[in-house]
Amino acid sequence: METATGVLFGFLFWKFGLGVELGIALVYASILLAIAVIDLEHELILNVVVYSSLPFAFALAFLSPDPTIASAALGFVVGVAAVSLPFLIYRQGMGMGDVKLGGLIGLMVGYPHVLVALLLAVVSGGLIASLLLILRIKGRKDAIPFGPFMAAGAFVTMLWGQAILDWYPPTL
Repeated sequence: METATGVLFGFLFWKFGLGVELGIALVYASILLAIAVIDLEHELILNVVVYSSLPFAFALAFLSPDPTIASAALGFVVGVAAVSLPFLIYRQGMGMGDVKLGGLIGLMVGYPHVLVALLLAVVSGGLIASLLLILRIKGRKDAIPFGPFMAAGAFVTMLWGQAILDWYPPTL
């Protein structure tokens, strides 16, 4: 864990240099890494982590030009709504922690970047789950935590979300 954190922080320093963006990225990376590791180990996304992170994410939106306060607030609503849909349809597949994490990610990256983060989470989670099933490491009824995929999607979106949006073809 310590080595991964050090490598992650070094990468963020290389990417952003010294400044406000680095500070924000370090805070978000720490939160997302903690959530991912706890969910991998215990299959839980702890309320204490998500709820205590929400005010920080909201406050950091004031310091950052991207996302703006309006974009962060809309991202929160879209993140909660988008993750709530599968939860409402198939309750055994997801927990409320995933829904709350969707809102936190929306605050962190804003709208429309929250959609990129969640799409990356679904695609990467689906690919890894398929691989685990094919290799018979997991069975159909075995739980696979979704939080780490959401955290990874959010992290990738923080770094390259706009580039991904610019690459994605416009809708008709």
